[in-house]
Amino acid sequence: MKLAVIGGGKMAHAMVFGILNTKKMDAKDIYVSDKNTAGLADFAAAGIQTYTDNSAAAKQADTILIAVKPDIYPLVIRELAALEGAKDRLYISIAPGLTVEALKAHFGFDAKLIRTMPNTPAMVGEGMTAVYAPAPVSEAELSTVLDLFSAFGKAAVISEKQMDAAVAVSGSSPAYVFLFIEALADGAVAGGMPRDLAYTFAAQAVLGSAKMVLETGKHPGELKDMVCSPGGTTIDAVEALEQGGLRGCVMDAMRKCIEKSKNMGK
Repeated sequence: MKLAVIGGGKMAHAMVFGILNTKKMDAKDIYVSDKNTAGLADFAAAGIQTYTDNSAAAKQADTILIAVKPDIYPLVIRELAALEGAKDRLYISIAPGLTVEALKAHFGFDAKLIRTMPNTPAMVGEGMTAVYAPAPVSEAELSTVLDLFSAFGKAAVISEKQMDAAVAVSGSSPAYVFLFIEALADGAVAGGMPRDLAYTFAAQAVLGSAKMVLETGKHPGELKDMVCSPGGTTIDAVEALEQGGLRGCVMDAMRKCIEKSKNMGK
């Protein structure tokens, strides 16, 4: 595989270096373009060929990852579609809200297009990516992309109608979790713990709790009950969270995120 990455922002950085760190690809087989040369320095230092011309990068590759802002997608796609051999290349989108149908309309032909939704924990090898791959993408091409995305976390195939929910539950949710970690740390600071130590305690507790959900296979409610001893400290804290409407607030946030995702392509 020869991979061109259009856009050199944070998400592209996380994905590319995840791929390099796990040796899924060699730097010589990756090409990154960005109009902003400052964003290319890290890629160049890693031995990746960099460009400020999207077409120049895309010409080198058989697979093209489009990692620009959603509003720039139409312009970039039309640029890529005009290249010789455009119909033979595989394209990967990471844009929220932009359906395969909408994206293909900009190509002007039935492009081999895989729609994905990664998230920023890819930067530390713990990303979660939703993948939708309709025809004419082949099973072999899908398998290759899933293997590539596993370089920086987990990847799962979903239907396109589930993609907006994926945006809310994994694409955007790191922001919610960071807010929760910050609130936990603030509470610990109020209780007398130094802030740097409070962030470590809070973040490690969230990391460990998430790992328990993934590795034990137990329902989150069951794991919660394991911590809540009768008459203990934890059940009082849980009561306060319930009175504050934690569940409803999170679900409302998810609903707003899903609706925004649905409307972005309109």
